[in-house]
Amino acid sequence: MNVSKFVRIALLAAAWSVPAIASAQESSLWSVYENTLKSAKYIDLTHAFEPVQPVWPGFANAKFKPTVAGRDIEGYVKAGEEFTYDKHGFVATAYELTTDQYGTQLDPPSHWNPLGATISDLPATYAVRPLVVIDISGKVQTDEGYHLQIADIEEWEKEHGRIPEGSVVFVRSDWYKKWSDAARFNQKPFPGVSLDALKFLHLERKILFHGHEPLDTDTTPNLEGEHWLLHNDSPRQKALQTSTRCRRPGRWLQSALPSRSAGQADMRVTSQLHPPIGRRVFRSPKRLVRRFPGKPRRSSATRTASSARRPDRWRYPGGRAMARPISRDCRASRDNRFRRSAPPALAKT
Repeated sequence: MNVSKFVRIALLAAAWSVPAIASAQESSLWSVYENTLKSAKYIDLTHAFEPVQPVWPGFANAKFKPTVAGRDIEGYVKAGEEFTYDKHGFVATAYELTTDQYGTQLDPPSHWNPLGATISDLPATYAVRPLVVIDISGKVQTDEGYHLQIADIEEWEKEHGRIPEGSVVFVRSDWYKKWSDAARFNQKPFPGVSLDALKFLHLERKILFHGHEPLDTDTTPNLEGEHWLLHNDSPRQKALQTSTRCRRPGRWLQSALPSRSAGQADMRVTSQLHPPIGRRVFRSPKRLVRRFPGKPRRSSATRTASSARRPDRWRYPGGRAMARPISRDCRASRDNRFRRSAPPALAKT
């Protein structure tokens, strides 16, 4: 066999191997989904987006209203007319945001740093990360102004092992339970994270970012923790709803990245993924939907009539009721059971 023929055969074999390798990689990721993610339990850690909720004292609340047509469409709608199910077949909601610092969010460095990354500069690698949750809720019950200390981190590591490099650390304080009381939620004292603990997590454990339940990282006069983080190119997540199901290790963090050209913050859909423990949740855009085997779902007319009688529905200016998401406590049918399975190992970043 001459050299040129050998080279042609080698190149042809290499070309055949590329799709085979790609197929193998795809199959490997598919198996992760089939074996772990498909049957995992998903917990929403964000607060419901509402017109009245806690915001920083310098900001105003958002305004919600029905969407109206912006221009005439002959025979269908006139400019300024509200879209309705009966006449147009759909409805839509218009939002007037006074700030992008609203609700559960990830603050990028540009929030404080004029040369820092904006929300759109953050790469897609932020989307899936190992999640560590350090619980200080017991100490907060005694001292509402308690801040996470290095000793709390070391205590967690004694039980669970060293915090993985490139992971995300959430601090559970149960302060989210005061979210419905906007005045108290923002009022000092409230729990936080000490500057020493932040430096330990970022410089010693090299985490990607941390998150907490209050709107601010600490209660110091100059917000020293937030200043240090954002001027050292580290985002931070705030206004989390870190529930009691977020204590054990072996979790993943999944975040929905926004597609905006720039910005100082954005609402982030954050969920904690872990192996199933006997319950499963199906989420619709508006509410949690609980499906029971053998029990048919109610018709839309029945659901509308039923929810219209609910006292917890809030209304647009003008009186028309809007659907309000029910409590995100992840209750579900006890008839849906799944076996336990350990999540696959994640490579260090």
